[in-house]
Amino acid sequence: MLGAVSRSAQPPHHSWIYRRLLLPILALLRMGATPERLAWSIAVGIVVGLNPALGTTTAVCLALSLVFRLNIVAAQLANHAMFPFEVALVIPFIRLGSRIFRTSAMPLTAADFLHHARTGPVALLRLVWIWEWHAFAVWVVLAALGAPIIAVALTPLLARVQGRIQRHQFPIVP
Repeated sequence: MLGAVSRSAQPPHHSWIYRRLLLPILALLRMGATPERLAWSIAVGIVVGLNPALGTTTAVCLALSLVFRLNIVAAQLANHAMFPFEVALVIPFIRLGSRIFRTSAMPLTAADFLHHARTGPVALLRLVWIWEWHAFAVWVVLAALGAPIIAVALTPLLARVQGRIQRHQFPIVP
């Protein structure tokens, strides 16, 4: 059988996360990105991706990548991978900010929120602005502490992966 392909010749099926997140990181290492710079890029992408100001992460990540000369692709990959966690952590950041700064708690039921919107929309807008800034301040402190920890943890891992790539033990899968 000349046209038959054996089962072992078929490329392995990899998960979406492997294809969309890990393979691009491997490709960046192959193209000469250093493990340290790549680790910092991923760390910045992760912490910026958890920013409680929804809708700002891409611009903030791009700006920080340009200012610190980080790998934009790696930072944006990590940033966008954090989106589900960003959405899940908005309310905890707001609650933590209101506790730390001792402001009133955010009404979490739709009925309470609508009641405040109908009775005092300007006051509610002011409160939302305050809650968001307090959540953002908490995030800045946690990001400043978390980014170096993540970068230090990722650097040896990426250095090992780069060593395997240089020894041709980590082939790219199409």
